[in-house]
Amino acid sequence: MTDSDVVTLPLDELPEGALLKSVTAQPIEVAGRAALRVELTEEAAGGVPGVDYIDQPTFVLLPLEFENGVVEVDVFARLAAGAPDYARAFAGIAYRISEDDRRFEAVYVRPLNGAKLNPPGPRVNRGLQYFAYPEWDFERLRHEYPDGRYEAKADIGPDEWIRLRLEVEGRSVRVSVNGVPVLSVNETKATPVRGRMGLWVDIGTEAFFSKLSVTAL
Repeated sequence: MTDSDVVTLPLDELPEGALLKSVTAQPIEVAGRAALRVELTEEAAGGVPGVDYIDQPTFVLLPLEFENGVVEVDVFARLAAGAPDYARAFAGIAYRISEDDRRFEAVYVRPLNGAKLNPPGPRVNRGLQYFAYPEWDFERLRHEYPDGRYEAKADIGPDEWIRLRLEVEGRSVRVSVNGVPVLSVNETKATPVRGRMGLWVDIGTEAFFSKLSVTAL
């Protein structure tokens, strides 16, 4: 992508040139819409927490380059069969992915922490998460910033389409869910660099992605 480019992918099939990183992906129809279903591979899901999953490079790597701009995608996420107790249907967007997959940033939703389900505190304030791989996973961010500045409450739930919008510029990211601003981070945890984009999932999640739009700024 170059400045001012706009790229749209319906995600009704695996885009040409996409690569699978510890995930499976297949076209499917869900909730009346054509989408791409993404889950961890059996090998990754059966691995070691913090090594094979939990804020790791587990995504469909898309043939798109990106540094600053606007990303929008529809996400439909729910628990997969056999999901562990701590799973929350984690799914979102990874961006600025390095060539070796060793660095990237990401924003993802946790629909089972969504306000629509009225979960107990503090879970209700953890419906959405920013992190930066590899140094800054959710656990470290939560420990070092107990004010929760890298998480947010979101009026969402599982088994529904969620419109996720990221506005990325330098070391800031602003996130909206279904048109409502929910998170604004002015000090992200990675150096802004040009990289690839990915459809990201984590443990115990069956995720569906549709209607991706990327606008470079």
